[in-house]
Amino acid sequence: MIILKTAHEIKKIENACKIVAQILRDVKRFIKPGISTIEIEDFIVAKLRERKAIAAFKGYRGFPANACISVNEEVIHGIPSKSKKIKGGDIVGVDIGVFLDGFYGDAAYTFPVGDISDNARRLLRVTEEALYKGIEKAVIGNRVSDISFAIQSHVEAHGYSVVRNFVGHGIGRSLHEDPQVPNYGKPGQGARLRDGMTLAIEPMVNEGGHEVVVQNDGWTAVTADGRLSAHYEHTVVITKEAPKILTMLD
Repeated sequence: MIILKTAHEIKKIENACKIVAQILRDVKRFIKPGISTIEIEDFIVAKLRERKAIAAFKGYRGFPANACISVNEEVIHGIPSKSKKIKGGDIVGVDIGVFLDGFYGDAAYTFPVGDISDNARRLLRVTEEALYKGIEKAVIGNRVSDISFAIQSHVEAHGYSVVRNFVGHGIGRSLHEDPQVPNYGKPGQGARLRDGMTLAIEPMVNEGGHEVVVQNDGWTAVTADGRLSAHYEHTVVITKEAPKILTMLD
């Protein structure tokens, strides 16, 4: 069931989303070669405590960490580790969810570390562009798959592939609500978009094929061919005027 949000509820979601955006901004300044992914996790936890917010992911369906930190060929759900060190040239996806005052916010960004390759830089650019192509279609009267088709079309036009095993989602009082928002599909299908819908739109884009494999930890999804993957996400509310990105800092 799709839950339309009141103006009061949207404001609460926005409050959670602003904390997500602020922490991602802080992570951008913090991340550097030589640190471990658990140090990024600890940094995020400290920032959450400063803002009196709760990590949305810790314990969710058994996930053991506060943030998902995925490096290079890791697509999503990377578990922070002391042994996993960030190197110059890596790309690091950081996915953060926040629970505040009864509502959730969710966003992700893939950070370049040091001097990355031209191929990696292009992958990040195209993936982020695809996110905004999808958001442009999040307007009243369109259908969910219009978002999906816009993302897929942009990604494939540049020779990349969209991950099909994982999707975007509605968000509000629950971290994952209806509708699911795939990053692929034909236009004109799925639920009609309406004023007050809140969606987490999140293209996951692979340099090679779209296939992924979940590692033995039960969480970390990696590209089946070992090539790079990027992930960007915003929480968006559909309004009468235009889609509003709630996880965007002013």
